[in-house]
Amino acid sequence: MTTFAAFPSQPVSIEIAGETLAITPIRVGEVPALLATIQPFADQLASADPDWLAILSTHGTALLRTVALASRQSQDWIDDLPLDAAIALATTLFEVNADFFVQRVKPAVQEASLRIHACLDPVPPGRTPSTASSMPATDSPTS
Repeated sequence: MTTFAAFPSQPVSIEIAGETLAITPIRVGEVPALLATIQPFADQLASADPDWLAILSTHGTALLRTVALASRQSQDWIDDLPLDAAIALATTLFEVNADFFVQRVKPAVQEASLRIHACLDPVPPGRTPSTASSMPATDSPTS
């Protein structure tokens, strides 16, 4: 399978608020802004079926900004959508871009973070890293 085999070959069309939007995967130039807006709720997107109402209630501004960026629509247009239309749009955007974020970006960011952490906090040769907790004490016979 090629790197981009999971991306739709044609735009996904969705009718929202009387307009037909052609939803395509995000472009590389959009990634920094999208990652910044998604960061507060990224863990919640890992679910196969994200709870959009929960995300909206806890990270509403970030979610709406993400939807505007990913759909390439103005923030005012997104803000004026009925809730059911906004949820349908967010779901479509997630479906079109899920492979990119869940299977590619998240693991790559986690791996890079581990490598950077290892460089910043190296373990000297001959020493083993300390653990957060020690082994539990065991009763030993006193004979």
